[in-house]
Amino acid sequence: MAGIEGLQGKSALITGGGSGIGRATAVALAREGVRVIVAGRREAACADTVAQIRAAGGNGDAMAADLRDPSAIADLVARAAERLGGLDIAFNNAGYQEPRAALAEQDDARYDAVFDTNVRALYLCMKHEIRAMLPRGKGVIVNNTSVSGVRNPNPGLSLYSASKAAAISLTRSAAMEYAPQGIRINAVAPGRVETDMMLRSGIADMRQVAAGLPLRRMGKPEEVAAAVVWLASDAASFVVGHIMAVDGGFLSQ
Repeated sequence: MAGIEGLQGKSALITGGGSGIGRATAVALAREGVRVIVAGRREAACADTVAQIRAAGGNGDAMAADLRDPSAIADLVARAAERLGGLDIAFNNAGYQEPRAALAEQDDARYDAVFDTNVRALYLCMKHEIRAMLPRGKGVIVNNTSVSGVRNPNPGLSLYSASKAAAISLTRSAAMEYAPQGIRINAVAPGRVETDMMLRSGIADMRQVAAGLPLRRMGKPEEVAAAVVWLASDAASFVVGHIMAVDGGFLSQ
C-alpha cells in the first residue's frame, strides 16, 4: 500500500533490475504506486521482476538493454521516457565485479568490462536521464555505488573499487551541476549484501564476513531498496549529492 510522500503516480527506470538490489527496488517502488520500467541484459530475469510487481498489484514493464553498448543506453532512456510519459526517477543499479585477483594478475579485458559497466554506462545513463528530466524541471537520480569506493574491504577487487570511487565522484559532481535545475542526484553505497554478485565474489566463508560487521549479519537487498525509495521520495527533498552507506556499520569501524 502506497504511503511514502511524493511517490504515488511517479515513473521510474531501473537498470540491472533482474535480480538482487535492482529487483528489490523495483518491487518496493511499485508498491508505493510508481510505474516501473525494469531494464537489463537478461530479459527473462527482468520479466520475472515485472511478474512479481504485477502479482503484488503494481505497474511495471521489462525492457532488454545491454548497457555496454552506448547506443543501447540512449535508446533505452528514450523508450522508457516515451512508454512512461516522462521520467521522474532513475535508479542506476547495473554493475559488474571482476573475478578476484591481485592487480598485476588482472588483464585489460577485465578492466574494460568493469569500467564500461560501472563508469561509462553510469555516465551515459545519467547523461540521457538528465536530458529527459531537464524539460520538466525536476527529477531524481539514485546511483548504486559501494563501500568499496570509499574503502576497499578486501584485496583482489582493485578494479571494482576504483570504478566505484569514480561512480561516487560522478554522482557528487552531477548533483552539484543539476540541483539548481531541479534534479536531485544521490547514491547508495551498499556493504555486504546477500546478492548474486556477492555470492560469486570468491569469499570462502560468508559467516566470517558477517561476524566482522557490527550488526553481525549480512544485509538484504530489501534493506538497500528501502534507502533508494527514501532518496527517491519527497521525504528526501533536501538531500543532494549524498552517498548513503547501507553497510551494517562497516565504514564506521
